Amino acid sequence: MGWLSAHRRWLLAATGILAIALLAAGGWLWWQFQPVGRGSLRLVRVTPGMTARQIGQKLQAQGLLRNARAFEWVVRLRGWSGRLQPGTYELRPSMSPWQIAQTIAEGRVATSWVTIPEGYTVRQIAQLMQERGIADAQEFLRLATEEGDTFRASFPLPKNLEGYLFPNTYRLPRGTGARAAIQTMLSLLEREVYQKYREEMERSGFTFHEILTIASLIEREAKVSQDRPLISAVIRNRLKRGMRLEIDATVLYALGTHKSRVLYRDLEVDSDYNTYRRHGLPPGPIANPGVACVEAALRPADVDYLYYVARPDGSHIFTRTLQEHRVAIARARAERTRGTP
Repeated sequence: MGWLSAHRRWLLAATGILAIALLAAGGWLWWQFQPVGRGSLRLVRVTPGMTARQIGQKLQAQGLLRNARAFEWVVRLRGWSGRLQPGTYELRPSMSPWQIAQTIAEGRVATSWVTIPEGYTVRQIAQLMQERGIADAQEFLRLATEEGDTFRASFPLPKNLEGYLFPNTYRLPRGTGARAAIQTMLSLLEREVYQKYREEMERSGFTFHEILTIASLIEREAKVSQDRPLISAVIRNRLKRGMRLEIDATVLYALGTHKSRVLYRDLEVDSDYNTYRRHGLPPGPIANPGVACVEAALRPADVDYLYYVARPDGSHIFTRTLQEHRVAIARARAERTRGTP
């Protein structure tokens, strides 16, 4: 009887210890699947080919998991091992391993809205892409200015894609990369400009590249919408007469800077883009034009103007002769002096 009583006590004690151990283990396991807690948003990049274990280790290193194995266990339990999708994800420490795993398995990547204004240059667009976390600025600039002809389009592509990156508002995944972002913009240009205006361009006597070039000149010169077809007419009329275009915006592009006034010494810059020194159109666009300026390039006003000068309010005075142009310049200067339009 004594032996049985001692054995019973031993069993009860062992059972109690086991129960405590199981409770402790269960509590520990439960704790591993709880959110880390409060904290700021983290951007996590999952690269192609990463395993659940590697992703878990990265998540733990960034303070998003208590234990990297928790992520791996969730993925295995839910059968998501082959569904983890690469991309950049916005994750918070307040998310549980289950929520994080589901986000990655469903490919709910972080996205950014980026608006490209009409008239932006490739350099300005590259900077915007980097600021939004979409692409590295230097890589974007290199591809867009040196390897433009390696992208896909139904029209010829130059090495320098200045003028071909369609201004619009885009929603792109963070970490998209320069090549994918550029291709997206080219595809929209093809749909919204090339396909819609192809027949009109063919009747114009200008190539698509030339139309984009003219449109970019209009984009940089016109400050008010009613001036667009008039500036287009001046460009066309000067080209027909063999006159130099003498457009200030091309000088600024050649200088690689922006100034409110072009000085006489600026006109001497040695560049094919300097239309004060070179005849005809510049080698390519000087900015990325919007649809309105493409339409103006295709549909110039029916006027015989050859000159224009800017007024203080951004509009222009258009004239036919050099003598009229000089009078217009004096008028514009007087308006600036008075500070009134």
